[in-house]
Amino acid sequence: MNKAFTRESDDAEDEDDSGAPAMPVGVKNYVTPAGYARLRAELLNLLDVERPKVVDIVSWAAKNGDRSENGDYLYGKKRLREIDRRIRFLTKRLDIAEVVDPSVHHGADQVFFGSTVRYVNSRDEERTVTIKGVDEADSAAGEISWIAPMARALLGARVGDEVKVQTPAGVDLVEVLAVSYPIAGAGSA
Repeated sequence: MNKAFTRESDDAEDEDDSGAPAMPVGVKNYVTPAGYARLRAELLNLLDVERPKVVDIVSWAAKNGDRSENGDYLYGKKRLREIDRRIRFLTKRLDIAEVVDPSVHHGADQVFFGSTVRYVNSRDEERTVTIKGVDEADSAAGEISWIAPMARALLGARVGDEVKVQTPAGVDLVEVLAVSYPIAGAGSA
């Protein structure tokens, strides 16, 4: 069957392979000012630098004749599709972005978006996490997305509160030990 007739859905090409979780329907894409700036910088780099460079390579390669065995042409077209897919993804995410500055809560003892929370679980394991946007959270850096079960359980809690968290192993009880926010003007990276 012709490749043109095998596409399963119109949304298949718009999905990004970055592993970013899907946003809940009808929900804003909460993001810190630093996270928004990083996403916007990536989009502008793709539009102004990467895409024009690849277009030039594909154009040059297309002039070299037989395209079926032209590696520069084939790889360039594939890379161009990847860049265009990422541009669509970033544009959609930035369109629904709601920039939230966590520094406005500096000094508060309640957990809001952008807070760094130190907690202890029922196994007496102490952890520290920072609640960030879906597109900026980095688990290796101790950051979790605001839609993650742990973040959803912690949001709204205060220092000293015990909250229930649904984990793969069952319900866990965690106690909030400390809450902190970045200082205004110091950035929220």
